[in-house]
Amino acid sequence: MTYFLRGRVLSRKWLRSPPWGSILRRAEYGMSVLVRGGSGRLCAAARRVIPCLWSGKCLSSGREPAENQVTPMLRHLVYKIKATGPITVAEYMKEVLTNPAKGYYVHRDMLGEKGDFITSPEISQIFGELLGIWFISEWMATGKNAAFQLVELGPGKGTLAGDILRVFSQLGSVLKNCDISIHMVEVSEKLSEIQALTLTEEKIPLERNAGSSVYMKGVTKSGIPISWYRDLHDVPKGYSFYLAHEFFDVLPVHKFQKTPQGWREVFIDIDPQVSDKLRFVLAPCVTPAEVFIQRDEIRDHVEVCPEAGVIIQELSQRIALTGGAALIADYGHDGTKTDTFRGFCGHKLHDVLTAPGTADLTADVDFSYLRRMAEGQVASLGPIKQQTFLKNMGIDVRLKVLLDKSDEPARQQLLQEYDMLMNPKKMGERFNFFALLPHQRLHGRSHPMNTCQSKPSVSPVAGFGELAWR
Repeated sequence: MTYFLRGRVLSRKWLRSPPWGSILRRAEYGMSVLVRGGSGRLCAAARRVIPCLWSGKCLSSGREPAENQVTPMLRHLVYKIKATGPITVAEYMKEVLTNPAKGYYVHRDMLGEKGDFITSPEISQIFGELLGIWFISEWMATGKNAAFQLVELGPGKGTLAGDILRVFSQLGSVLKNCDISIHMVEVSEKLSEIQALTLTEEKIPLERNAGSSVYMKGVTKSGIPISWYRDLHDVPKGYSFYLAHEFFDVLPVHKFQKTPQGWREVFIDIDPQVSDKLRFVLAPCVTPAEVFIQRDEIRDHVEVCPEAGVIIQELSQRIALTGGAALIADYGHDGTKTDTFRGFCGHKLHDVLTAPGTADLTADVDFSYLRRMAEGQVASLGPIKQQTFLKNMGIDVRLKVLLDKSDEPARQQLLQEYDMLMNPKKMGERFNFFALLPHQRLHGRSHPMNTCQSKPSVSPVAGFGELAWR
């Protein structure tokens, strides 16, 4: 079985490490027993689902459509549900977003003003520049290793990586003795081509090998080697900095509602009144994914994301073994929110069950869950609001420099971009930053140093404390 993520694939071998391997194997087996009988037909228990007590409009956080558009993805889902029975919200998200033939992320350019949503790197160059400063700051604080990899999960159009690489070039005197390589984890062929166009030197042809784990190689405009992978597991292990910006929010979630009988998982079924319309229903009994709900959970509705746990454990193992850090930026909460599953189309909220395949699907990241998955292996910081992180990173200093060099129209544009990033009512308090670091980073001990590595010093982690400008 292959687990599809936002514009990329999570291979089965990711899930073999404990405890996820055994848990998900039990989940797959249990789900197959629940949904199908021995003959391959839908078993009676799965068909006896009970309608949800809340409306689809409320649950989806979208707008009730005037009429339902019958898309190729909707037809595919209807056939699938008729054949195998109601599907989980997680399976619905995987199909809608990353189905190889009809998936939203596989064949569409969804970013920017003409797309369905816009991200911070598309708004202002300052955002990416400050993240570039963060990675250099961490590299220096941990002893200036002789080499590091920058690994981005879900690179979008490559805009963020491009801004970071520009900072690396501008601070070339600081990084001159460091061997840097760039590694992009991206399964979308369309997006990887856009990234290559944004980042690589046109005069140096790209090496392509569709059958290889490294399916594309090239050289950036600043001369740094860059490679593309479909799976984080294939990225070479070594001292690395990992970046995940708006990556975790589209990983498939399982949704649960608390009932008098206990937790019941939310499924998606065909509306019996309208043959080409979908609806939410509740499972009649316990489902395997319930194992991911905390025993002391007090909310009455929760969303759990096993794939996020797998990825965080993979990142934590790598960082604990070889050093480096991971910086995660996304909208989310610290274990407090309930129903956050929603859709976006044309920069507007969109009902998640309407015209599947034409809109982005997303759910807020539960940072408390990410923290639990990292415990025991690495330290974590955050989440903190984007406004606080960027202010600590010196966004006001950088803005002043750019304003002093700009004419009036450009100054107005810069101020609008700054407002979008920092205004609490816009992105300032909706987005959060979260970091994974080796325990040694916060306690002054380092991995064994090579002859080219200087002694690290204990210093505050930039962004999570105010950056000292010198």
